[in-house]
Amino acid sequence: MQTKVNHIFLTSQGNTDIIDISQKVQECIGSSGLHNGVVTIFSPSSTSGITTIEYEPGVLEDLRRIFNEIVPKEKTYRHDEAWHDGNGYSHIRAALLKASISIPLMDGRLTLGTWQQIVFIDFDTRPRKREIIIQVIGE
Repeated sequence: MQTKVNHIFLTSQGNTDIIDISQKVQECIGSSGLHNGVVTIFSPSSTSGITTIEYEPGVLEDLRRIFNEIVPKEKTYRHDEAWHDGNGYSHIRAALLKASISIPLMDGRLTLGTWQQIVFIDFDTRPRKREIIIQVIGE
């Protein structure tokens, strides 16, 4: 059993920016030399998250709308009262989505469904430079 770690660096726009990172994750797996195991994709940020979705304009629009309905920007959040940075909703959205996912790796490929892509979602209020950690455990 081996562990390999790689990083993806990107610039996001914030405001529920949804970025397909599937190809970059697969490239990290290719450079790891591992073929079977598990891949964990982790965002070390409290205002962003990782999930899978069909990366299609209608679904992306629906996802943004649902986050706006569940955790609206316009509400008052205690975090904003403490820090006055206006991103309290970003922290709540990220907590609901979660910071990581793990996907089985078989024969050097992620076991994603036909219409399933890995996405990074940045909920913060402004553009940011982000790092995503890719850990491959296997053989």
